[in-house]
Amino acid sequence: MIVYLIRRFGQSLLAIAAMAVLVFLGVYAIGNPVDVLINPEATQAEIAATTERLGLDKPLYEQFGIFVVNMFQGDLGTSFVFGRPAMDVILDRLPATMELAMVALILSVGIGVPLGVWAGLRPDSIAGRTIMGGSILGFSLPNFWQGMLLILVFAVLLGWLPAGGRGTTTEFLGMQVSFLTLDGLSHMILPAINLALFKMSLIIRLTRANTREVVLQDYVKFARAKGISSRRVVMVHILKNIMIPVITIIGLELGSMVAFAIVTETVFAWPGMGKLLIDSINLLDRPVIVAYLMLTVLIIVSINLFVDILYSILDPRVRLSEMKG
Repeated sequence: MIVYLIRRFGQSLLAIAAMAVLVFLGVYAIGNPVDVLINPEATQAEIAATTERLGLDKPLYEQFGIFVVNMFQGDLGTSFVFGRPAMDVILDRLPATMELAMVALILSVGIGVPLGVWAGLRPDSIAGRTIMGGSILGFSLPNFWQGMLLILVFAVLLGWLPAGGRGTTTEFLGMQVSFLTLDGLSHMILPAINLALFKMSLIIRLTRANTREVVLQDYVKFARAKGISSRRVVMVHILKNIMIPVITIIGLELGSMVAFAIVTETVFAWPGMGKLLIDSINLLDRPVIVAYLMLTVLIIVSINLFVDILYSILDPRVRLSEMKG
């Protein structure tokens, strides 16, 4: 187990280092922020002074060296637009994105797993076929189109829910959250559903496929032959054995929800990291873009590492095969 953990941790560090190089080169090789930030009528002296103040007058390799040194000190630069440390700007928006992603994940799992099990147990029923048909729609319809349709129906036509914004927030564990206020919760429903639909469809199909495989196993047939109730067979023998791959997908999808909530946050004007990234790209605020990308890489790698460890605990064959390899 120790060898497995060391190997996984080393792979995670290598992934973060590789992404740091790619992120820096990809962001700093595009455009000139001075052209966006400075007055178009500025003199050459003012342009040169701004370039020097932002540290953009140095060669790219020297900028990268400064970036690496500062990164190990927790400093990813100062935002060109906000005039504050880029990581502070990102962390101000992180609670909104994490809150939205967690609610969307809860919806995906809470609805996707039961529907997937039902469709797996009764694949030829009307309900089973309807569930699978709905999951195809969840895969096929573009995320932004789903969001606009939700706004049109529930905000414009019916007027049940607000179309955008975060609503009233309250402090919880030192962070501002929406889900603890009625107004904030009403603002969260539509973007959370929009973010959850694709993941829910994925979980439904994965759960259904695993359920169909498990119900054919001998231990399930034997349990039914012993007269064990259908509820106990599902909860103990089926659900327990299909959750290992489902847990893996859930962990990976949480990372993707955090990283790719950009469309949902833009459509619903949700003040999270994704919305901030779009604004920063428009303004070429490089430090904020780099801080966002590095933070999302760190989140995804950490979640993957945690999922791998959890997977190895649930299924010891995983770590044994790694050690043999």
